[in-house]
Parts: sequence; structure tokens; C-alpha cells
Amino acid sequence: MTIYPEIEAFHGELTTLRRDIHKHPELAYEEHRTAELVADALESYGIEVTRGVGKTGVVGKLTSGGGNRAFGLRADMDALPMDEANDFAHKSVHEGAFHGCGHDGHTVMLLGAAKHLAETRDFDGTVYFIFQPAEEGGAGGKAMIDDGMFERFPMEAVFGMHNMPGLPVGHFAVRSGPMMASVANFDIDIEGVGGHGAMPHRCIDPVPVASEIVLALQNIVARTLDPIHAGVVSVTQIHGGSAYNVIPDKVRLSGCTRYFSDHDGKLIENRMRQIAENIAAAHGIKATLNYRENYPVLVNSAEETDHCVQAAADLVGAASVHVGIDPVMGSEDFAFMLKEKPGCYILIGNGDGQGGCMVHHPEYDFNDEVLPLGASYWVKLTESLLAHP
Repeated sequence: MTIYPEIEAFHGELTTLRRDIHKHPELAYEEHRTAELVADALESYGIEVTRGVGKTGVVGKLTSGGGNRAFGLRADMDALPMDEANDFAHKSVHEGAFHGCGHDGHTVMLLGAAKHLAETRDFDGTVYFIFQPAEEGGAGGKAMIDDGMFERFPMEAVFGMHNMPGLPVGHFAVRSGPMMASVANFDIDIEGVGGHGAMPHRCIDPVPVASEIVLALQNIVARTLDPIHAGVVSVTQIHGGSAYNVIPDKVRLSGCTRYFSDHDGKLIENRMRQIAENIAAAHGIKATLNYRENYPVLVNSAEETDHCVQAAADLVGAASVHVGIDPVMGSEDFAFMLKEKPGCYILIGNGDGQGGCMVHHPEYDFNDEVLPLGASYWVKLTESLLAHP
């Protein structure tokens, strides 16, 4: 494994910074301290900084040589709305906020790359360092796009990276094409006729109607989607009723769907609406579907994926870069950027040591051993994309 020696030399500085961010997590669009820390660091490196992109996002611009090509490197900054179960010195000091997904590490790896690139400037063109807010459900990537990021900072392609617990340190994983699923949330409101629990014949009970709908929804993936296409329809909440002897007049079903193509997403939505409305109508009542796509499918473009694979292989060897991995059913709002620009989202191994449990676990922690490798990857990718003529 090859790490830039200059980056390895400030590994301790990166670790201190990462743990400081971990200790002071901030939720979506509340990343004021983190954003200012990032902006101050970039400015100290001599990088031009724009604050407040997409509310709390930060973009740094670094140009070297006379080339007119430009690329974007993106990291996310926000924490999860959950409590931390660790007891080390850099544990979160904010109740209900926790860097349980490694965005603190993502931020610092990109800062480490920015520091090195600003010092060496061994490239020809412009690199934009994109520090995004609100990845965890807040669509911060879309907010930055809506704020004119790609018009204000024109770039050919954009690249992202996420840590992966269970993948050994020194390994990368990626695939071309659809890599992470689209996610949509839904609510189905079933309006029955309530009444006394002892007199169901004078009511239209929405509870068994809701039960029929839940079971029927499972046939969408099993009997509507192409068998070789992956999809998920999960009812995760059922709300209705307030007393043991009262048949409620309303029941709400809530949940999420996931899929890897826009066609499948529309198919799932249409079938859910047909199932809910028609089962309710068969019982003489009404059901209404409220379906909301949150994040689109994340699709890596082929050429940019090849660049990322080569950059990673130059650091860790081709055998440690896992190409063509299975798609991941989780979602990521970097997908919004990849709908606008070609690019690639790659996974970097977080290992199996302390904090090696899966992301979103209360005992997760980013592995600081990975920091110089992640920073080196960004540098290697930039220097290859913007090589001197």
C-alpha cells in the first residue's frame, strides 16, 4: 500500500481534526461549526472558499497551471440524529447527534487531500472541494445543485467516497452503473367507519383492510418486478386506534421502497396505488397513497469509474480494488450530483477493528488509520485526471 509520505507526516493532525468533528456533531443544515472549521482550514491552505452553498455547504477552489479542465471532489459533513454508545474521549457531546456514518472521516480525508494539493500543485487545471450538508435524509446534494453549484463552479465530473466497515483497510470497492438504490417513503391513509368494538356490523373496520393491503404489497416485488431486478417494499409503521373497545375510523400504513431503475420505481408506485385503492374500494371505503421519492438511483459512469479504479490500484494494487461488486440497497444523496454530471462513488475499507461495526450502529467509529489512504486516493485521482500535458 502506497501513501503519499507528506500526507502520512500529518496523519496525527488529521486524526485530531477528525476526532474534534466527531465530538461536536451537527445535524442536517445545522453544520455551522463544521462548515466554518472546513472553510477556515481551506483558507489556511491558500484555497479560495465559498461559504453557504446549499445553506451550510462549503466549496473550495484550487487552480494550478494553465489547463481549463475542472473536476469536483465531494465529502459530506452532517451527523445522524441518534445517540452514541461509545465511551472514548472524543464521544459526542451533543445528545441526539452522532457521527455514526463516518462523515467526520470523509470530511477530514478531503481536507487532507486539499492541504497536500495546495502545497504541491502537481496538477494542471481546477479542482473543487465540495463539502456537502444534510446527506442523512436532508437532500443536501440537491440543495447545493439548486443553489447553482454546477453553474457557479463548472466541472466536467464529480466524485464521492464512503467508508465501508467490514472491507479491510487498504481495500476499495466499486461498480460501474447502478450502485446504490433509490429510496421513496410512503403513507397510505385508510378511511373506514369507526364504532363500538362490540358492533362491527355497524362499522367498516379499516384494520383488516390495512392488513390485506400490507400482504398484497409484498406481491409487487415477487410478482410484478422482473425477477432479475432487485426491489424492496417495506411497511414499517401501522398506526390506528386508541382504545380496546373502539373500532377506529382511520389507519395509516407507512414505509419505504427501494429500487435500481426509474422504470421499476414508477412500476412500484403505480401498483401500490392500485392495490391500496382497489382493496379499500372492495370494502366500501377509501385509501389514499402519498408516495415521495427521496433520493434517486446512484449511477456511476463507466469512464469515471475506470479512472477511480486505476487511482485506487496505483495506491493499493489491483488485487485490493474490488470491481463489479453487487449493488447496495442503501441510498445516498450523491446520486443527485451524478444525475447532473458524470462521476463515480467509491467505497474505502474501514476495517474490522474498533468501530468496525456497520454504519448507523451506536458503537460505530471511523477508523483513523484510513485517513491518510483516503486523502492519498483523492490526490492520486486529481493528479491523474488533471495530469500535466
